[in-house]
Amino acid sequence: MADADPLRPDMPANEVPRPGGARYHLYRARENWRKIPLPFRVLLWIVGIIFALWLILFVTKGRFLKHPFERFLTSRLERPVKVGGDFQLYFDPVTIKFRAEKMTVANTQWASRPDFFRADLIDSRIAPLSLLFGDKYRVGWLELRNAAADLEWSRDGKSNTWTFGDPNRKGEPLNLPLIRRALLAGTTLRYRDPRMQLATDIGFETVKAQDSRFASDVRFSGTGTMRQRPFTLRGGLLSPNETVMGGKNSLALHAEAGATILEVSGTLPGATEIKGADLRLITHGPNLARLFDFLGVAIPETRDYRLTSALTRQGGEWRFTHLKGRFGDSDLAGRLTVSLPNNRLLLKAALTTQTLDILDIGPFIGYDPQKLEAQGADGAISTVGGTPRILPDAPLRVEALRNFDARLQYDVRRIRAEHVPISNIGLTLALDHSLLKLSPLTFDMSGGHLSSDISINARGQPVRTTYDIRLSPTPMGKLLARWGVEESGTTGMIKARVQMTGLGDTLHDSLSTSDGRIAVILPAGSMWTRNIQLSELDIGTFITKMFSGKLKKPVQINCGLIAFTVRNGVAAADPIIIDTEKNVLLGRGGFSFRNESLDLSFRADGKKFSLFSGQSPVSLDGTFVKPHIDVISPELIARGGAAAALGVAASPLAAVLAFVDIGDAKSAACGPVLAGATATAQRTKGGKPRDDVGHGTTAKDEAGKGSQKEKKSQEKKFLGIF
Repeated sequence: MADADPLRPDMPANEVPRPGGARYHLYRARENWRKIPLPFRVLLWIVGIIFALWLILFVTKGRFLKHPFERFLTSRLERPVKVGGDFQLYFDPVTIKFRAEKMTVANTQWASRPDFFRADLIDSRIAPLSLLFGDKYRVGWLELRNAAADLEWSRDGKSNTWTFGDPNRKGEPLNLPLIRRALLAGTTLRYRDPRMQLATDIGFETVKAQDSRFASDVRFSGTGTMRQRPFTLRGGLLSPNETVMGGKNSLALHAEAGATILEVSGTLPGATEIKGADLRLITHGPNLARLFDFLGVAIPETRDYRLTSALTRQGGEWRFTHLKGRFGDSDLAGRLTVSLPNNRLLLKAALTTQTLDILDIGPFIGYDPQKLEAQGADGAISTVGGTPRILPDAPLRVEALRNFDARLQYDVRRIRAEHVPISNIGLTLALDHSLLKLSPLTFDMSGGHLSSDISINARGQPVRTTYDIRLSPTPMGKLLARWGVEESGTTGMIKARVQMTGLGDTLHDSLSTSDGRIAVILPAGSMWTRNIQLSELDIGTFITKMFSGKLKKPVQINCGLIAFTVRNGVAAADPIIIDTEKNVLLGRGGFSFRNESLDLSFRADGKKFSLFSGQSPVSLDGTFVKPHIDVISPELIARGGAAAALGVAASPLAAVLAFVDIGDAKSAACGPVLAGATATAQRTKGGKPRDDVGHGTTAKDEAGKGSQKEKKSQEKKFLGIF
């Protein structure tokens, strides 16, 4: 018996309808269907169902999906979504056509406006695969009429209106869909960011393009404020005519914030598509820091600037390439990238300057660029309580540093300044979650090399800064040429190191609270200058050299150390000792970073007997801005008075007795000196502890302890304590 038809059990398999009838054609079709492999039959069923759905949607325009659409988006966004007018959602024929009238999307509860989005009409063509794959939706066409979007950050910076779902969800960066062409009428955009103190309102209108290559011209204009500074912007986006093959959107943007001007022009692949864009940026203004305020980024103040660069976006980075221009009287070139890894702003830059003007360095450490522009070097000096000061008081912008991270490599070939022998500056800067490191910061100076590592930790309060500055052996003749040291005949070298830690968000505050040590070491060598003998006040040696023809011979330095121990912003000599062939120069006292006062005295004792020796301290007082050297000290006047009295009482030769130097200065053991050791570690050449270098205090007397009168005087001078 033949098998029955599995689709029709009541019909035997061998029963064939007569040809020509409807049943026969149905039978033949069924037989042909059975011959198709089962997987293909399943696939054809799926395609058929999809086509049926497509046909239903195309015929009905998907209007029956209006209420399911509202319910689905309301549940997905966790915000009420309503369509008050006509609704269409279907495939046309492949892209998704979405059209809605009187559509609203409610705002989150804390927002200042009731609706996040509203529009009298939204009409769009959406690439269906972009809804399933990729990180951006692709919109081939978008028409908006009388639409308004409200983009707003919460005051605590944790939430925003465009991050949907859980109201407690962390706010994400704005990720616009890729829009190829757009037609906008009566459309506005409102943006508010309390943390950046940014508020702006922008209006959009589409007009017919004048150029036949373009179908429309989207004009936009707006106003706003940034950190209480008003700004305006305007521009246009020309959308290409579909009949023009390979057409691109042409962008022109002009923004002004006071005297700060920003212009961007070029082409875009799509209306909101920056990737692959070919843009050119021009910006100029009085201060580059004001421009970076728009990113919430803190950079040093500058004088007036003008910069140009190419601009595009690749792989999530905004790239400013072929950057070149100037700030102040200095040139600048290089590249800059801006990105948001892990939703945190990151700036990476590699910049070079061929010639850096000395006045353009000042703002980097806190000086007012406008004062420098108007007054030159005098603009670095301020007056506090009637006293001139040089250390800047501009605060570090701690809050702004918390907004971003940075990586910078900055190289400078030369400094334009008289008497500043600095070149080949190299700076590597890293900012990581409010920890700013300038490491290393290096430059060449007078034939030597200075390297430093500076760390500014603003993660807590107060800001903590550590300094480690090292000067490699540098020719004394070149370094001190400005101060009368003759390079010819000077073989001495200088090396130094500064290690300090201070608290405060300005350079002045940091140094005013600092603790640490400063040491300048003079290895063996020669130095020629007339002032060395005058500063020693050894008249006998000076006259002997003058008459014997040895005046032009250099002074032989065995070793020397000029060191200070810094405690709470006050530096005390610890010690100052320079051992020469014929003298030992000693220094005592100190200076204050707090009020920039000086109170030092220097004394030179001869190793040989001398008839004409003042043997009286030379005082260095005043301030950093106005130091004062007092050669004729009270001690020397007293000796002069004694000489006059002896001259009257006895004979003129007796007056010499008042200036006799018995030549009892102890030669220094150079080991502790060259090691930069403290006063307590210093030794004579015979190995005995020195009793003439003080005790690392600011006292200037022989015992190194200081009288009560001197202590009160220095408290008043260094600390302002009365």
